[in-house]
Amino acid sequence: MTPDPSGTDYSLQTRLLTAVSVLLCIFLGLTGVVLDRAFRSSVEAGVAEQLQVQIYVLLSAVEEERGQFYFLQDLREPRFSQLNSGLYGVVNSPLTGEVLRTPSALELEFSDFANLWQNLGRGESFFTRAVTAQGQEYFVSTYGVVWENGEDQYNFSVLESTGTYLAEVNKFRTSLWSWLGGVAILLLILQLLLLRWGLSPLRRLAIDLKSIESGSSEELKERYPRELRAVTANLNLLIKSERKQQQRYRETLGDLAHSLKTPLAVIAGVMQALRDARAGDSAHAANDSVREQFRTVDEQLERMNQIVGYQLQRAVKSNGTTALARRVVVAEAAGKVLRALDKVYADKGMRTECRIDAGILFLGDERDLMEVLGNVLDNAYKYGGTWLSITATTALVPARQLSIVVEDDGPGISAEHQEWVLQRGARLDTLARGQGIGLAVVTDIVTSYGGQIEVGSSVAGGARIQLVLSNFQLAGEERAVQ
Repeated sequence: MTPDPSGTDYSLQTRLLTAVSVLLCIFLGLTGVVLDRAFRSSVEAGVAEQLQVQIYVLLSAVEEERGQFYFLQDLREPRFSQLNSGLYGVVNSPLTGEVLRTPSALELEFSDFANLWQNLGRGESFFTRAVTAQGQEYFVSTYGVVWENGEDQYNFSVLESTGTYLAEVNKFRTSLWSWLGGVAILLLILQLLLLRWGLSPLRRLAIDLKSIESGSSEELKERYPRELRAVTANLNLLIKSERKQQQRYRETLGDLAHSLKTPLAVIAGVMQALRDARAGDSAHAANDSVREQFRTVDEQLERMNQIVGYQLQRAVKSNGTTALARRVVVAEAAGKVLRALDKVYADKGMRTECRIDAGILFLGDERDLMEVLGNVLDNAYKYGGTWLSITATTALVPARQLSIVVEDDGPGISAEHQEWVLQRGARLDTLARGQGIGLAVVTDIVTSYGGQIEVGSSVAGGARIQLVLSNFQLAGEERAVQ
């Protein structure tokens, strides 16, 4: 698609996909954060429960005698007996401080946790996370106990390194974001496919409009979704209205020009009769003033006939820039013109050569092409000797170009007159029948299609007229939507 110079060129599919992608990323991002926090909270809750169980293990294994605490038996949790295992137990008195620790904590410095040994009531528990001065992080669970004498109060605490917890959280986080990323990519692909499917009626509409422009279709016939039916119905109505308007303009101009032709013909007849009468009257034959008046009237009548003829040509010419062009086979149009002119100029015995590929299609109004070929070939028949040629060639690079060349073996057109003959009313041969506007009409039509006309000399010494157009199509060629 050609970029919009106003800077408003954009794609609905791109806008929708971008909006959905942003929304999807925000939604999945928030979902990931929520799930991550929920998992961390769940893991911490599980750690708290596990540490509470370990406190009960310590309680069952600790005994006191004469104020001295010791372990009655081997601890059921092997990590309590393994030095620096990551699981540590300590018994603390709010009054006297530490009274017992597990073998795993023999090298652990508890001064960093002094503020955590608070005086908890009987059966109260406390769970938190603490960081040492060295940056090591631990889960700490403390449980308040009143000893058997009912007077002494102790805190049983269990500490566990967060390394295992962090490894589990990181593993879950990696898995979570991997899955969410995969889901996001899958959803974006599905969304793109859904958008393409949902917007396909708009693409079909653009293709159908291009078909109407190229002339391969007359109207929008395909069934469209309910949301587009009002648009397509109005477009069909607009297309029909535009064609009716064109036809009405042509008919109006044709009627006007034709209406003027009749009174002009009557005036010309009367003038001829008066001229004949004057010629037969010897008394007035030498009257130079009257002859001058007749000559002036004849010139004005000729000029009026030229104007009417030119307007008649315009009445049958459509606007070459219309978007409602049709496809016309150039070879068939040229053949019709040649057959008609062969009959008109049968006495000349003109030998014609037509080299036009049947697959070349003119994109425009058939009457425009017939008018252009008719005027150029009529001049070739009129002024040529015994031979004329019409050739059509196409080129795709460096630009799309259809070249139609008409040559004859007549007297030709001199270099100083090659531009002049394209002007309206210009005639090199004033004796031949015509109004001198044929090539002007050709120039007008070709220019309206964005083409060019060039006048030169043929290989046989006669005239060479070249028409260069870009609005063509080769048979079987699909024109992409620009």
